[in-house]
Parts: sequence; structure tokens; C-alpha cells
Amino acid sequence: MASVTSLSDSVHQRLAAALSAAVPQAGSADPLLRRSDRADFQANGILALAKKEKANPRELATQVVSRVESGELIKDVEVSGPGFLNITVTDRAITGNLAARYADDTGRLGVPRAERPGTTVIDYAQPNVAKEMHVGHLRSAVIGDSVVQLLEFTGENVVRRHHIGDWGTQFGMLIQYLEEHPHELDHEAEEVSGEEAMSNLDRLYKASRALFDSDEEFKTRARRRVVDLQAGDPRTLAMWQKFVDESKIYFFSVFEKLDMEIRDADIVGESGYNDMLAETCRLLEESGVAVRSEGALCVFFDDIKGPDGKPVPLIVQKSDGGYGYAATDLSAIRDRVFHLKANTLLYVVDARQSLHFKMVFETARRAGWLNDDVEAVQLAFGTVLGKDGKPFKTREGETVRLVDLLDEAIDRASAVVREKAQDLSEEEIAERGAQVGVGAVKYADLSTSANRDYKFDLDQMVSLNGDTSVYLQYAYARIQSILRKAGASRPVAHPELELHEAERALGLHADSFAATVAEAAAEHAPHKLAAYLYQLASLYTTFYDKCPVLKAETPQQIENRLFLCDVTARTLQRGMALLGIRTPERL
Repeated sequence: MASVTSLSDSVHQRLAAALSAAVPQAGSADPLLRRSDRADFQANGILALAKKEKANPRELATQVVSRVESGELIKDVEVSGPGFLNITVTDRAITGNLAARYADDTGRLGVPRAERPGTTVIDYAQPNVAKEMHVGHLRSAVIGDSVVQLLEFTGENVVRRHHIGDWGTQFGMLIQYLEEHPHELDHEAEEVSGEEAMSNLDRLYKASRALFDSDEEFKTRARRRVVDLQAGDPRTLAMWQKFVDESKIYFFSVFEKLDMEIRDADIVGESGYNDMLAETCRLLEESGVAVRSEGALCVFFDDIKGPDGKPVPLIVQKSDGGYGYAATDLSAIRDRVFHLKANTLLYVVDARQSLHFKMVFETARRAGWLNDDVEAVQLAFGTVLGKDGKPFKTREGETVRLVDLLDEAIDRASAVVREKAQDLSEEEIAERGAQVGVGAVKYADLSTSANRDYKFDLDQMVSLNGDTSVYLQYAYARIQSILRKAGASRPVAHPELELHEAERALGLHADSFAATVAEAAAEHAPHKLAAYLYQLASLYTTFYDKCPVLKAETPQQIENRLFLCDVTARTLQRGMALLGIRTPERL
């Protein structure tokens, strides 16, 4: 089905045509249309146009009004203040536009796809091999997954990349310890869960670290093992691969609990760029972008200096010949631009790494790998805080394990579901509890602008009141309950009916779904979609309170209100899915 033109766009077109007719020499002037509390829409563009044309703004506004083609779309246009236009659309237009969205059998609600999509490589959800995922890994995964959903829904070609930490000096230590204690990681005789696999690795890491710190001979052997790993020694690589495979079991179990799809083919860690590192350094040095300084290969920047006033370089290759994160990140840019043909490189990474990425991106620009046709963007996110406003820790001061956090959220949500449950089995309560609990955690994250910190408060997250996913899920479930109770009555649009004020407000907001999705996708801003959905649920609550549905005055009004209910439900379901959140039919 073709996309549906929103009421806002239709009104904009009519006003733009009227502006051009009133002031032909102005060309295609923008009426600057927006939603308004005083009418359905307000146009503010006449003031700027009047100033440019040295005309009286109210007189010009009156001329424009006389040229507006209203038809069945516009009910009233009035001049307000110094030259604003207040526009009211017809009830018929509201219901008719929603009916067109409702008729879209693709489930897209008339939302258009990009006509000329680009290719975005998005780097998100980057856990570390042999280390448990903690609360700090939550935001990259949740924000990245929602941005993927938004971009794909609007038609962008999206390549997912999980740049896991699977290389570095700690692996020499781990591999050497396993070589000397071969039965520490032997699971061949039994199946283990992801969490058990990581627990074994975590124990192994702590044991190897303790030995590394206390035994100089072991430290020497471990460092020699790093050289073997980097040189591609088959036995060392095989043992390293075992660590990676064990960690992936765990990663997949955590992401499954988060209700996220992580595909093995999309996991391309630091090790995936090893073969490119030397060439990356050679290209940078030969082009003069990087220079040798005290034996290291460095890139310098005029505007980046340390506390002592001296330039702080990006070190691409260390003086001992080793490669740091910069070499890997620059090689990844080359791969993503020249092999994957990306137009946009999007990195969902902690704000504390902003300086590193600023330097990496600028280096890539100087090298010509990034240009006007290819942009790199860090979608920097803030920190998850505890109720005390400090970084979220356990009572013992330890970093909170992500699985523990999710389990607690699911337990709290299950208690809420059990309290509200009507005819739900224990199995259904557990299923709903997982959907509500994980949804609560995701929504709390996504409803906050990514660059801001936010407080992790489970009591608030699983509340039925306020800006929470539970409130949205409950609104959806309540609509499904109404539709089930409707009996022979069915949702049918009746454009001929007059609408209650609450119906109009709900309908106008539902019609702006496509514009909101487009904006959230273009700006990589899931919080804008979350705010839209919360307002939609709030407007539905007002509608539900003021407009009886199944006890409406006429059969046609019952059908039309059921139609408004169903449009709202479909919009909530689609919008929540773009945030990665489930909408249970019953709560």
C-alpha cells in the first residue's frame, strides 16, 4: 500500500500554495506549520515573509486566508495576533486519514519508506570476552537495538556490528593459565547455560590474574603467550577461540533475556581487523597524517592538549610495535566504508569515550576515508545512576551484573502482573512478567535522551502510573479487552460523524505517528518516539474517560469509537516494537 499523507502535510501544502498565490515573487515560502493549543495547527511563516517583503503581516495573513483552498480538509482559518494563522481541520478529514492508515494491511500504518535509502553501519552492544556483562553494557545494547529498528522500518539499509572486546594482553594471561590448568574449562561432557559458562570464565580470569600478579615466572610466560597469539600460533589461537565461544554462549543468553536479536554473523570483534592494522598504519604514515614521535606512530591535533598545555596525540601504534584501540577503530572505518559501502557510521558508545572518537574520526577525515559522502557519528550515552544519583553499584560497591538487574526487574513486574491478573495461569504470569519487566528497563532507558544520565529506580519503572512502559502496555491491553467485549460490534470508520474534543485530540496525535518515526530515525532519537507514545496513551486515557465506547449513543458511534481504539492500539504496538518492547494482549 502507498504511504498516507498526514493531515499536517496536507494542510502545509494548502498553505504553501496560498502563500505562493498571495506573494508570487516569494517562490515556495514555508508556512512554518506546527501543532497548537489554540487550534489544530498554527502557521507562523507569514511574519518572516512580511518582513522580507516589507508588508503588513496581518494584511498579508488576510490575503493568504482568502487564497486557501479548504475543500473537505480545512474547516476554518483565522488570523491571530500579529499575523499567525490558526487552522482547524474537519472531523471528516481526521477520521478519513486514520481510516486510510487503518487500511494499510502491511502493518506500517501508512508510514512511508525512504525513496533513496543509504547504508548505515551501526556499532552497538559491545561486551567483552571472558567478562560478565554489567549495567554499563545496558544502554549501548538497548539504544542501539531501537535505532536499528527505527532505521530499518524507515527503509535504511542497516548493517549491525557488535565490536566485542576479544583481543589484547589479558588473553595471554588467560590462555597460559588454561594451558597449565587444562581441566578448568572442560564442558564437553555436559551442557552448561550461558551464565554458568561465564561464571567459569570469570573464575578462571580471577585465578589467572592472581597468579599473574604474584608469580614473575608465570607473568613472563603469559607475556610470551601474547606474542604467540598475535603471531597466529595455531594452538594459542585454538585456545583463544574457546574463550570466545564460551563467552558467546553467555552473550546470547543475556541478549535473549533482553529480548534482542543478536546474530553471530554480526559479531565482528577487535580481532576481526588484525590483518588490516599494519596497512592502516602504513597508509597513515605515508600520507603524513600520522608521524613518528618517540618511536610511536601518532596523530596530533591543534585543539587537543593535556593539562600541561602539550598536544595529546592519538597513538595508532605503540613504540614497542603493538597496536592500540585507535588502529583497530581506524581499520574498522576502512572496512565499513570501502567494503560495506556505508554512508553513515554510527557508534553507540559511552560519552566518556567521546574524545577518543573525536580524534579517530578526524584522523579518518584527514586520510580521506571519511568525506562529505560518508559521515561518522558517535551516539554518546550517559551513565546509569542509582537512586542516590551516583553510578549504579551494589551495596558492596561492585558493578551490578546485568543478568541480576534484569532478573530483579522481571520479579518485580511479575508481582505487579500477578496482582492485576485475571484468569492468567502461572506460566502466563511468568511470560507477561518477563515482557513487562524487560520492557520497563528498556523504556526507562529509551525515554531519556541518550546523552543524559538517568536514575535506575525499579519501583518507578514497573509503576502503572506515570511515564512508564507498564502504563503504555496497560493501555494497549485495556483496548484489547474492550475489543474482545464488543461482541457483534466491529471497528468501522464513520467520517460523517462529529467528533468529541477528546476524539479529535486522539485522532490528530495518532495521525502524526509517521512524522514522529521519521524524526526519531533521522535524529537517532528513540526518546522522541517514547514521548510520542506516552502522549498517545495519555490522550487515550482522556478519551476513555470522556467518551463511552461500548455504551455510545448509536451503533455508528460505537463502531467509530472502536475504530479509534483499534487505531490507537495498532499505533502503540508498532511504536513499542520499534523500541524493542512487547505489548501483551492481557495484563
